[in-house]
Amino acid sequence: MKDGIPIGMGYFAVAFTLGIMAKNVGLSPIQGFVTSALINASAGEYACFMMMASHGTFWQMVMMTLVSNARYFLMSFSLSQKLDEKLSTWQRMIIGFDVTDELFGLAINQEGKVPPLFLYGAYCVAIPCWASGTALGIIAGNTLPLRLVSCLSVALYGMFLAVIVPASKKDKVVCALVLTSFLLSYCTRNLPFSSGTRTLILTIVISLIAAIVFPRREMDE
Repeated sequence: MKDGIPIGMGYFAVAFTLGIMAKNVGLSPIQGFVTSALINASAGEYACFMMMASHGTFWQMVMMTLVSNARYFLMSFSLSQKLDEKLSTWQRMIIGFDVTDELFGLAINQEGKVPPLFLYGAYCVAIPCWASGTALGIIAGNTLPLRLVSCLSVALYGMFLAVIVPASKKDKVVCALVLTSFLLSYCTRNLPFSSGTRTLILTIVISLIAAIVFPRREMDE
């Protein structure tokens, strides 16, 4: 739980800005709390709220969340090698419920096998911070002045920029793909599809082309 405190504090700050967006699509504080408690992924929740805002279908929401969180499959594969082979299926499912970037990094850097209680302790701090941050963000969005709410709404996009900019600076391919994504999103804005559908199609197509044209070397993998 002690190791999970810094992660929980970071989650709370990001979830607060996510709550502003949840408020904009009409969620109550309780609905926002439950949503964050069950999803535990900023990109996945952002995709859900975006679908709600664009009146997307349930299956569009499922597919977009799946694509947004696909990296967690790879993290789970890697983390499974750090767990005791005798761990029950139920324990593995509980651990897999909250394999996020930060908690995965915390677990993978532990020496030797990772006991499930270590992860449970970190989860007990991280999940409530994420969920309560979203709920308080919604409450603040209902009480703060409109001008301040608009400013806080931008913070979430700042978080995503903080994710893509360092990676773009290190890898020219990633930089080209990010710029391509921006350009194609702009060029396809008038197509007769919802914004959620356009984002889903562009994400799959650009990722697929990138994987074929610029495959990772086996050494890098």
